[in-house]
Amino acid sequence: MDASEISSQSGEQCPQLSTTMASPVMDDGIPGLSEPRVEATLQPPSSIQKRKRDESSDSEDDLAELFEPDPQPVWSVETLCGLRMRLKRRRVSTVRPEHHKVFTKLLEDPVVKKFLTWDKMLRVSDKYLLSMVIAYFSRAGLFSWQYRPIHFFLALYLANDMEEDNQAPKQDIFYFLYGKSYAQRPMFHKLRFQFIRSMGWKIWVSREECEEIQAYNPDLWVWARDRTNLT
Repeated sequence: MDASEISSQSGEQCPQLSTTMASPVMDDGIPGLSEPRVEATLQPPSSIQKRKRDESSDSEDDLAELFEPDPQPVWSVETLCGLRMRLKRRRVSTVRPEHHKVFTKLLEDPVVKKFLTWDKMLRVSDKYLLSMVIAYFSRAGLFSWQYRPIHFFLALYLANDMEEDNQAPKQDIFYFLYGKSYAQRPMFHKLRFQFIRSMGWKIWVSREECEEIQAYNPDLWVWARDRTNLT
């Protein structure tokens, strides 16, 4: 059997070999045993890792913009005694800017403004009681557009209920809103109960938090309502 017959028979038995396992060709066109040249260039591992780090950092930056981290506790130095240092944990306020904004907007309501003018002796609306109103707004969980003047009076009544030993001044709120009529008072107390429940029964506000609320916008005119200035 000559060489032509052998090549023809091998081609008929294994036709796939001619496409998948063809012999490499040298530069001069003669079949050889050397490995074929690789045209594609490989990138250095360092560049690939750098690109991955860049992509991961970009994705982390995008996530950081979408999700704000929870406020971290802040520590401040309270006292120094020799080589010992005493740290005091400063509370991070949970009152957001929209709560301050809605409070400031309610101050321009005609009914609220008339009430604050009417309470000249600051019996129920001094600066600390008004600060508690903002704190209650932040805890109630309502949207800013849901707050109405009635929420202002509910929060102010609750602040007086928590801070004032004398219960008589709270009646000034009822007198201003409803006069001598008692018909609307049961509904007011029902709304007050719902307001407290929306806050998860967290109705105590510290003096430190009140001062932090006032410090957010110290030039707001209601912070000048200080009882000590009246004596």
